Amino acid sequence: MAPTASTPGSTDEAPIVVQNLTMAYGSFVIQRDLTFTVRRGDIFIIMGGSGCGKSTLLRHLIGLQAPATGDIFYEGQSFWTASPEERDGMIRRFGVLYQSGALWSAMTLAENVALPLEQYTALRPRQIRELVALKLALVGLAGFEDYYPAEISGGMQKRAGIARAMALDPHILFFDEPSAGLDPISARLLDDLILALRDSLGATVVVVTHELPSIFAIGTNAVFLDSDSKTMIATGAPQALLATSQDPRVQRFLTRGDPHV
Repeated sequence: MAPTASTPGSTDEAPIVVQNLTMAYGSFVIQRDLTFTVRRGDIFIIMGGSGCGKSTLLRHLIGLQAPATGDIFYEGQSFWTASPEERDGMIRRFGVLYQSGALWSAMTLAENVALPLEQYTALRPRQIRELVALKLALVGLAGFEDYYPAEISGGMQKRAGIARAMALDPHILFFDEPSAGLDPISARLLDDLILALRDSLGATVVVVTHELPSIFAIGTNAVFLDSDSKTMIATGAPQALLATSQDPRVQRFLTRGDPHV
């Protein structure tokens, strides 16, 4: 059953609705009964302690892993009951930045960003080159088209990964621990970039992270997964959860035990 009565795909539909989702490996349950909505224009944070299932939830959201029960709706359309063709159409509207960046080491940055354009569009080589230059410029990498991943810093690799994630003009961007391995300055610059891209592109962004500075700097909405109870125990804007949540598990996570945060 669809989460709203609106016409699937209409602009009134929430980009993502997760409904009664249970994630499991065989009989081992990771999380159960997850129900939440990602609103249009959100920077939605999936947060919780280590081992709670944050990255597993991301894999479910991008179609890499099927739920044990429940469903995920994109703009009112069920993902897991859709036909393979419909599902492929939904996936084409996603852009994904994996934790490692997942750039091909033997390809230049331009070749990495061009790859999805070459595979999924009928654009001419000249048009692809122009689009690649634009995407790299958007993430502050103009002039680095011919560099290989090993020739640039970790922060620049993450930016190049974002440029590739944006190649097909996705409606939704998924980021898995984007600040992992970065120094505080590079991590803050990446947060600023995510905010700028959300505002300029009008994309909805889903971020898996445990980094408090990023959670509070960019998060407009969130779900908190708990590894002990194996379900969500809070949802809402991170700043609001910090101010109003009475759950000690949420407070410990958002303050890291510091009552003055």
